[in-house]
Amino acid sequence: MATAPTPIVVDRPDQDESVLPDTPWIVLVWNDPINLMSYVTFVFQKLFGYSLEKATELMLDVHQKGRAVVSNGTREKAELDVFRLHEHGLWATMQRDGS
Repeated sequence: MATAPTPIVVDRPDQDESVLPDTPWIVLVWNDPINLMSYVTFVFQKLFGYSLEKATELMLDVHQKGRAVVSNGTREKAELDVFRLHEHGLWATMQRDGS
């Protein structure tokens, strides 16, 4: 005669647990002594589709202030943007947007 299986108790997560959306991330490009300003402007236009005016404004921020925020979005997008900037020889980092 077969015996009935023993029931298994499964812990269920609390229903009030919430998942916070991923805080937006920003990508910073830092000033360096190697790249020409015209090249940095070109890279911003090529990678992000910025107009010459916007790319020049960001390049001047990098040059004069030491850094500029060039993109924002999800962590995955920021990681890709940093990778692409590194491929073009620019010094870039990412961080959570604290604003």
